[in-house]
Amino acid sequence: MNKLNKRLKKIYNKFDKNMFYNFEDAINILKKNKISNFIESVDIAINLNTYKNKIKYNINNFLVLPYNIKKKKKIVVFAKGKDAITAKENGANFVGMENLLELIKKNKIKYDVVIATPDTIKLIKVLGPILGPKGLMPNYKLDTVTNNIKDSIKNIQNGKINYKNDKNGIIHTTIGKINFENYKLKKNLKYLILNIKKQNYNLNKNTFFKKITLSTTMGVGINIIISDLL
Repeated sequence: MNKLNKRLKKIYNKFDKNMFYNFEDAINILKKNKISNFIESVDIAINLNTYKNKIKYNINNFLVLPYNIKKKKKIVVFAKGKDAITAKENGANFVGMENLLELIKKNKIKYDVVIATPDTIKLIKVLGPILGPKGLMPNYKLDTVTNNIKDSIKNIQNGKINYKNDKNGIIHTTIGKINFENYKLKKNLKYLILNIKKQNYNLNKNTFFKKITLSTTMGVGINIIISDLL
């Protein structure tokens, strides 16, 4: 057994992995048993009941958390005219049309986010096989196809996160860093849950949230009491 597994085993011995804890107790367990030398992310796994009448509904949205993790991202914007000028003025790293398309096709630039104005969609459709698998294809729902370039860039720079459920109905995302104060992490999580509830599609409110698990990048997963957060 390697050192990491031994450390994790010691942590598991300090709490009941089958028990459900309130948020404060759960986050304190994670903080007291930190095992890495870097500032870990605090991650959340939210297991949803996304079925109604045997039909599966997918949750897919974005938000900017109240206490966000600002991480500098390289932003590509497909735009022309005034929109292109706005993109450059607000910090986009790469702005253009056909020339930018070729740079992406030839893998000449590195980027984290791609934004496009609606009038450029036909142009960038050919990038589907490149951007799609990376989850970077511009999307109206995620505010990356927009006429409001300024706000879209601002949200990204302010730590916007995208979230969606996987095939098992689980949303995996990050709500902060382990060095955040507890109340900030809890407020971020409650804000995320509220945002998810708005995408409920009239699913059964009493059984929509099946299970919520809190963890850190290198730590263990702890089940938390759902009613403590709703």
